[in-house]
Amino acid sequence: MGEPHGVAVSAEGFGLKGPRGWAFRGVDIAAEPGSLIAIEGPSGSGRTCLLLALTGRMKPSEGAATAGRWKLPKQMAAVRRASALAHVPGVTDLDPALTVAEHLRERALLQRRFGGSLRGLLRPRTERMTEAKVRIDTALAAAGLDREALPKGSRTAVRDLERLEALRLSVALALIGSPRLLGVDDTDLKLSDSERAEVWALLKSLAESGTTVVAVCSEAPEGATLVSTKPGADQDDSDENDDDKETADALAQTGRA
Repeated sequence: MGEPHGVAVSAEGFGLKGPRGWAFRGVDIAAEPGSLIAIEGPSGSGRTCLLLALTGRMKPSEGAATAGRWKLPKQMAAVRRASALAHVPGVTDLDPALTVAEHLRERALLQRRFGGSLRGLLRPRTERMTEAKVRIDTALAAAGLDREALPKGSRTAVRDLERLEALRLSVALALIGSPRLLGVDDTDLKLSDSERAEVWALLKSLAESGTTVVAVCSEAPEGATLVSTKPGADQDDSDENDDDKETADALAQTGRA
């Protein structure tokens, strides 16, 4: 187990209601720093909305939650700064025309420009480049993505990546910012059983290293802190597209964050 780096996550009576009804409601969570939290439920049950709410990207309608010392919804901006998202459709989409190297360089540049200090920006260029390389190499190792094993190495275009490789790249990009809370969507979508096992092994390793991980899935693995969004008696499940619509409504805000 690595040093604690992640944040404790808690929620009580957490819910989000949109124009088409409740995306999710009555969610309770109690997870220690470095936990793997699995948001389990069928498509359309508010899984992605809950992920975005817990990472400060969507404002809840009722209840309260905390991420570390920050309270939701009062301190959403602080939670956004401490968290990162990976593999969220419409939010963290990879550009199929860009190469792996281009994605990594762009994310490292953005991290240096917007996530670092002014003193860091004023350091010599060679120091900044060295730091960026260390960040990239560390993130790739943690995500389990071996560039040399790709068809064209770092010059491999995203369109030529296998689904699991693309997920690992998305996770690596999120890790470049050293988030304390990592949110991953659609962790088991269209993956084989063996590939799903690899994804959960990856996310468990990140949690064991100290980062708190929140992962959306259709079936949670053993040992994870389970949060279910399956419709209950107090949640309207009459429209299976509510989740997608509510998520779309949050994309502008998420992009600005």
